[in-house]
Amino acid sequence: MRGESTSADPVLVEIVEGTLSSVEKEVETAIARTARSPMIRDAHDFRAGIHDVRLRKLTGRSYSALVQPVVRDFPVAEMNPGDVFFHNDVYLSEGGIGHLPDLCVTVPVFHDGAVVAFVQAFGHHDDIGGAVPGSMPSHARSVFEEGLMVPPIKLWDRGVPNRAALTIMTRNSRMPDSLAGDLDAECSACLMGARRLGELFGRYGREAVEACFDAIISKTAETFRRELLTRIPEGTHVWEDYAEHDGVDEPRLHTQRITLTVDHRAPAPLVIDFTGTSPQAKGPINHAGDYADGVFLKKWLAPILRNLAESPERMAELDVNEGVVPLIEMRFPEKGTLLTPIFPAPTNARTFVILRLLGVLAGVLAKATGGRMPADQETIRYTGVYGDDADGVPYLMREVLGGGSGGRWYADGEDTIHVVPDSRNIPVEFAESRWPFRVERLGLARDSGGPGLYRGGLGYDKHLRMLRDASFMSIADRSILSCWGVNGGRAGRPFVVEIEGREMEGLVDDSPVRAGEVIRVRTTGGGGWGSPLERDPALVAADVRDGKVSAEGAHDDYGVVLCGPRDDLQVDAEATALRRAELRAPLPERAPFFDRGPGFPSLSGGSPYAEVDLI
Repeated sequence: MRGESTSADPVLVEIVEGTLSSVEKEVETAIARTARSPMIRDAHDFRAGIHDVRLRKLTGRSYSALVQPVVRDFPVAEMNPGDVFFHNDVYLSEGGIGHLPDLCVTVPVFHDGAVVAFVQAFGHHDDIGGAVPGSMPSHARSVFEEGLMVPPIKLWDRGVPNRAALTIMTRNSRMPDSLAGDLDAECSACLMGARRLGELFGRYGREAVEACFDAIISKTAETFRRELLTRIPEGTHVWEDYAEHDGVDEPRLHTQRITLTVDHRAPAPLVIDFTGTSPQAKGPINHAGDYADGVFLKKWLAPILRNLAESPERMAELDVNEGVVPLIEMRFPEKGTLLTPIFPAPTNARTFVILRLLGVLAGVLAKATGGRMPADQETIRYTGVYGDDADGVPYLMREVLGGGSGGRWYADGEDTIHVVPDSRNIPVEFAESRWPFRVERLGLARDSGGPGLYRGGLGYDKHLRMLRDASFMSIADRSILSCWGVNGGRAGRPFVVEIEGREMEGLVDDSPVRAGEVIRVRTTGGGGWGSPLERDPALVAADVRDGKVSAEGAHDDYGVVLCGPRDDLQVDAEATALRRAELRAPLPERAPFFDRGPGFPSLSGGSPYAEVDLI
């Protein structure tokens, strides 16, 4: 490990930064091309990351797991070329792994016989055991029901796979072939990435390359401090949001609360205090985030700050690497909360918390900046079916469908985004050729985006007709609560699944679905930004023509009266002015800054801050 850092050649910094990005993308491409499971190969629910020997994340295109648990259990000095380390144990991952299906492999990079960096990949795999197919039992009360827990182990030793460990893992999986293929793809890709990085060190030397690492991280820290954090007024601001159910108790508010304190003169200008977060849930919505000083959560939440950039173009240029870590101090409540659960609390649906925190930070920043942040966006949900195919072979189809992002202060939200970077829905052609159902519709969910001056993005509307009896599963929130609107914008519509008119709950393990029945999935729409009564009527008419807003929605939500045939809709200006005046008449002088939607009041008794923070 180096002592004093040396100044880096600016040209070499650009070369090293480009090489890191190239290697990371090459690793991910290799995994996507060689993996076996649809979740990895087709849905792309995985990512790679590159870390230096000081455990700092160097790349910033996406989030990644942590190297800390590996070096904690395996001293760096005892590592060898060709070693591959593996873990998925939530409570022994230092906060880098959220649930057991996320399997992580880590490969050390060597130069002149010493470890100089790490290449890592982790992703969501089809099945690692547990009570239900897919290893995400929605009613779990213990992590022991969720699958096989593996603390950091050496999965490959000097290039030789540990066959005993691999046999144990595949024996515990309902999808052993795809699990084995995925692990082989990830290990091989990371070993390839380690060779590529070793070549970089061999070309320029360790001292020069590590000086570039320092420069890359310092540039991120300085950019965030100068361009983004200065846009947040000093002071203390509070906001909270909620998961709505945990799979065990009756639906109620499970609070995630952030008190944000901003002091531009402090070494860490942002203090994020989670005091007020609800006690850990009985069901699997807990997230073990309080390890390693919350370093994973710092890098997870920091991308929200990019919305403060001077322009969307500048925002797209900003990556998040270890440089954001010293800018944020995190304060966690005592053990036993949603963010500080006590082993063996279940965690497989921790997306309800960790993804909601993105919205909580966006909400508190919206309050601090007068609304210069997007409205709330979709989180994530896993839906799927499992059963036996025509040959009697068990199958599992699980999909991560996206939803709409929130309207922004300068533009509408995006339709059907996926919060997990680069992830996507499973292609229809692949799905129908592999599993016993037909996809009868895959389109946009009309009226799902929150009305606003800038409309929330739309969710998916997907219909599956089953060809054989099966079981339906779902891990999803926002089935009661909606994505909130900002600054007069309205909430989007929540997640809904219907099977022949039977509405499903958000957390389902094994609901029967018969051959010939249709599963209708409508994912969440993002919240709107600004008053819908201020939206240009011509844009509303265009949304109706495009099928994004219904004529009824245009009239009821936007106060826009249309006339003429669908392919030549025209705005009735006089009737629109009268309708908008009619809609404005009953509005209070001070409308709520946030609109949480119609599902919120029925659950709001669970939080003393629920009503106070609306204004």
